[in-house]
Order: sequence, then structure tokens, then C-alpha cells
Amino acid sequence: MAMNKKQIVSGLVLWIFSCCMGFAQINDLERVSPESEGLSSTCIQEYFDEMMHLEKGNTHGIMILRHGKVIGELYPQPIQADYSHTLYSASKTLVAIAIGIAIDEQRLHISDQVISFFPHLLPDTLSEGLSQMTIQHLLTMCSGIQPDWNLRNHQTQWIQQLLRKEVKQPGTQFQYDSMVSYLLSAILQQVTGKKLLDYLKEKIFNPMHITQVEWEESPEGINTGGWGLYMQVESMAKVGQLLLNHGKWNGEQLVSSKWVDEMMSIQKKTGMLSDYGYQIWYQAKTKTYRADGAFGQYIIISPSTDMVVAITQDNKGNGVYEQLLVYDKIFSKVSDQKLLEGEAYTQLKEKRYTLPVVQGEKNSSHFEEIKNKTITLDPQNKLEWEKIQIETENDLLRINVITNGGKQYSILAGYQQWIDNTTTVCPPYSIKALGRFNGISRHFHVAACYGWEEATKLTIRVLFPNWISGGDVKIE
Repeated sequence: MAMNKKQIVSGLVLWIFSCCMGFAQINDLERVSPESEGLSSTCIQEYFDEMMHLEKGNTHGIMILRHGKVIGELYPQPIQADYSHTLYSASKTLVAIAIGIAIDEQRLHISDQVISFFPHLLPDTLSEGLSQMTIQHLLTMCSGIQPDWNLRNHQTQWIQQLLRKEVKQPGTQFQYDSMVSYLLSAILQQVTGKKLLDYLKEKIFNPMHITQVEWEESPEGINTGGWGLYMQVESMAKVGQLLLNHGKWNGEQLVSSKWVDEMMSIQKKTGMLSDYGYQIWYQAKTKTYRADGAFGQYIIISPSTDMVVAITQDNKGNGVYEQLLVYDKIFSKVSDQKLLEGEAYTQLKEKRYTLPVVQGEKNSSHFEEIKNKTITLDPQNKLEWEKIQIETENDLLRINVITNGGKQYSILAGYQQWIDNTTTVCPPYSIKALGRFNGISRHFHVAACYGWEEATKLTIRVLFPNWISGGDVKIE
């Protein structure tokens, strides 16, 4: 599995592409000291320190805004500010924004029946529940359809299969379901003739200079809606600021304030810690609104403090701790008075964070027994690697990989340091929907480090920093 000329050329092309990607849109928002906006740098550093020591996961990116200005941001190595991140269900909030714009343009009405948009896909017999289902029921997760999270994994005709499911009385029960957000995306495409992403580019992304944005597509050629949005942390913060400003950006009303107010009003009591508006959560305890995605993707909006916090993570917890931590460490500490800048601000600017690297020794005599040999891995490993072959290259390890799907690529791993690599091979992904990654550029970063934790145990740690996933491979 030594690299051939073709692999070297491919690597060079990816390196050039990576350099070009480095000029992607970031640093649009003004950066100022926390003290100039009424918050101590000490509070932000304490918050970052806690977020870097989460028990059940890793923080990938954070941006804190006050009065529309950046007062703190965090990208621990090997994460970079210009890397996009998959947002899971935080995508849903953007669906509601798009629906609101279409309603403002009188392309839709919130009471429109869902069946009116798909006459050619309806079952022969319409149930009363299906006939009564409206756009508002979809927006509030009260469609009456029993959620089926496996449908997208086995079917290619998602709309038709959804409309053939039993529908209980719409509007009565809150049942969180990404597929109803997909229906909203499909409806928008029907009435505008444009995919959800293209519509949002025209209406808000381009005016807000959000240029590096993608969205996964279904086998039906429709943006997935309930998941699959892929964007940078700074772009997430911009979206939060747009909602905080009641739909206005740089003096231009991109979304009507009427719709934003309606979207961010409590539309449905959920019986949980947070209630629901239109594809967005509201937490009464902290008086904050939240776009919320699996594994800790958040856009948190605090109108009372005029603040936005955007977060990306790979966190296996329920998220409550991180949500409350923002309030305890940031929102509750802010003042309306400017503070004096001091040593704490200097320390905050100079502080550098790194995601945990493998601890252990750099070398082991056992390496000669595994060097250049093909090693078959546990089929259940998180990286979805089938086989690897390990070589040395200067002071680094080169890992030649064959994935479970038969794809091949090669990466370098550093000793107690992350080495960044690139590949066009898609990373592991917890969502198994048919057509996954459709609509996403196949340019992924792969960061790796290693260490001999014992004389006969080599651990290789891998992270896909511009996606989400990663894991350890242990060789004994």
C-alpha cells in the first residue's frame, strides 16, 4: 500500500484545493474585547476551559457575540475557523426561516394543507388526519405522523412513504421528527421551483455574505431540511444575530419581524425542559432560544442580553449541562457597562487550546512486528476502517487505510500532535440515510496523532475536523 504516483498527484491536488479553501469567507464580524461589551475576559476563559473538559465529548468551535460583535471565539487544534461543520437538527431552524420568507412573499399560507402540494403522491384513500395536516402542524412537530427514523435509510421515495403513514389527529401531540422538516423543504421546493438551499442563498445567505454553505440532498433531489446543513461557526452566529435582530441584517429586512416573532413564540408546550416555536426551542429558565442539533450543535440566542453563542461539538451527552453553562458563565455575568481591559484580555487572546492527543511513548520495539503489515481491524470500529498498514515517514507514522466500503486513502499521524491531512473519502456518519453526503463537496480534513500507551499497544487517534466524527484505533 505504498503511495504510487497517482496517489501523490491526487494529494497535491487536494493540498492546492486546501490552500484555496483557506480564503473561504470568515472574519466578517467585528472583533472587540469582551470588556468593551460589558463582560470580563476571565468569564470567557473560564467558560472555554470548562467546555474543553467535557466529560462526554469534545468542543469543536465556539463564537460569542454581543451587540453583533465577536467577543470570544474558540477553535481548538486541529479545528480551524474556516472549517464547516455538519449541524444535524440545528438545520431545522433555517427551514422555518425559509418557510417564513415564502409566506411573506405570499407563496404559502401557514394554514395550507400538506396534501395540496403533492396530489400525485397521495394514497388512494385520504384519512381525515392526513387531510387536516397543515404547514403549521409540520412547523410545530404536531403532524400526527408517528416518527419513523429508519424510513430514510431504506426508502428512496420519502414523500410518498410519509404520506402513506397513519396520521392521528394533527396538532394534538408534540412528536419530534426530522422527516416532517423534510416535508417542509419539499413544499418550499414545490412553490418556489428552487431547492431550499438555493432559495436561502438568494434571500439571506448572499446578503449576509454566507458563501461557504452546503446542504445534503435526498434521493428525490430535495434538501434534507431536518438535518444536513453544513456551514461555519461564524455563519451560524450570523444566523443567530439575524433572528436576534428580528430578521434585519445591516439595515435590510431579510425576514419580516412579524414572522421572526411568531417563529420564536411558544407554539407548543412539550412537557420537557424546553418548549417549541417554529423549528426552534425556547428555554424558560434561561429565557433563551436555541437551534439544536445532535451531538451539541447549537445557536443560542439571548434577547435579554443581546447575545448569540454558536457552538459545534462531538458530544454524547444530553446537552443540558452545556446549555446551562452558557447561561451560568456568560449570559448571567454580562453588564451594560464597559469594563477595563487588563491582563485577563491579553491571556484570553494568547490562550491556545488543543483537543486531547494520545499519551504514551513515541517508539516501541514492538513496532517492527506490525510495520508494513496489513492489519484487519474490528468491524465495529468507529472510523469504519477495514484494514490498515503502518509505515514511518520522518518522525511521523503513515497510515494507509482501506475503509469498510473499499475506499483507500493515506494519512500522517504525529506523536502527541495533530497532523492535518485531506481526503475525498467521506468520513463516518451517524446518519445512514440513502444518498447521504449528496450535496456536500467531497473535501474532508483528517487529523491524526498517535502514542504507544503500552509497549505492545499503539493507539492512533483520528478526527474529521470539518465534519464531526472521529475515534481511536488500538493496535496490539
